[in-house]
Amino acid sequence: MDSAKPTTLRTIHVASLLVLIFVSSSKTIFTSFAAAANQAQNSQWKPKSSGSSAVFPVQGNVYPDGVYTVALKIGKRPQPYTLDIDTGSDLTWLQCDAPCVSCTKKPPDLYKPYNNFVRCNDAICTAVQTNKNDPCADAQGQCDYEVKYVDQGTSLGVLVADNFQLQFSNGSRLSPRLVFGCGYDQQLPNSQNPPITDGVLGLGAGKSSIVSQLQEMGLTGHVFGHCFSGQGGGFLFFGDKIVPSLGVIWVPMASTGHSIDTHYSLGPAELLFDGHSTGAKGLLMIFDSGSSYTYFNAIAYQAALSAVRKGLSGKPLKDAVEDQSLPICWKSAKPFKSVQDVKSYFKPLQLKYFKTKNAQLEIPPEAYLVITKHGNVCLGILNGTEVGLDSLNVIGDNFFQDKLVVYSNEKQQIGWTSANCNWPPLL
Repeated sequence: MDSAKPTTLRTIHVASLLVLIFVSSSKTIFTSFAAAANQAQNSQWKPKSSGSSAVFPVQGNVYPDGVYTVALKIGKRPQPYTLDIDTGSDLTWLQCDAPCVSCTKKPPDLYKPYNNFVRCNDAICTAVQTNKNDPCADAQGQCDYEVKYVDQGTSLGVLVADNFQLQFSNGSRLSPRLVFGCGYDQQLPNSQNPPITDGVLGLGAGKSSIVSQLQEMGLTGHVFGHCFSGQGGGFLFFGDKIVPSLGVIWVPMASTGHSIDTHYSLGPAELLFDGHSTGAKGLLMIFDSGSSYTYFNAIAYQAALSAVRKGLSGKPLKDAVEDQSLPICWKSAKPFKSVQDVKSYFKPLQLKYFKTKNAQLEIPPEAYLVITKHGNVCLGILNGTEVGLDSLNVIGDNFFQDKLVVYSNEKQQIGWTSANCNWPPLL
């Protein structure tokens, strides 16, 4: 299915889930040691106003791009790098000329390191080690990493530190030195289309994520959010300055039960169709902007599909089995030009959260439907059990459209509200 191919390492668009990051015994890239200089530069950062936010424009869409991206300026001589916005993983990484063994882009588009590696005894290196039986051989040596995604894609490289150019809402412009991955070997075993991005912006709750590092430096609170427009584009922010004081529905975060749990999860939830129960209850939902579409476990998926099909009874739509864009598609006598042409045939979905009174995530038809290049309408909800997610449920970019979504690690809650996601935001 062409539209379900990866934009980074996501053959099924959920590769950010269940990420394994560990120190590996890969080749040594750098031979001179610059960690002391890195630490000296980091020591200059003293707490600023945690009420300020860094705000960035977002590009992309659910279809046909299948990805929302942000361009960040990185390096001593800042260059813009386009990154896949991923709340489902922690580590940020760039394709890297160290030199590159396997990359989808060529120099000079690749990030070029300059002996700015992170030592093995750095706290962030320790944080990304999931294999405690295989620590670095040399505490003063470079910190190698390997990220494995559920679609069997990988990024192998070394941790480095460099300047990120950030413009804050209080008018200040800073270039904090942050740690990220210099990926010199990317493998995409199930991919037919190379990624359009330079790397991944990991926004998980782990110590290695960019938002955690900014919070540790005192530059922002441990809060971030995104607003993806259904028309394409949007904005991303670090910090809580632009979080509305009213109108946000807040739900406490839940645990997925995994031993390494830095995913943003809510639950239990009940799936409703047009306000009526589908019978799917007790759902744990992972918020993952690294996934283009939404994945339900087999039971919830069948409940949603049955409700949608029942709602289409008597409507002038037929199955479009010849359209392989997504598993379930419908056609009419004339091709559809936009979701507006067909949304009256469909009803909204809701995810009702029981831990918070009156807390529902409203999913209008335009959020779970896609109009393909063939003029058909397809269901943007997929069977997660079929792609190896077992009982997990993943909310992807399509459900986030036209909503301001806020992740507060400080208060351990996620909030959302309907919003105009056009850039620039109305601060």
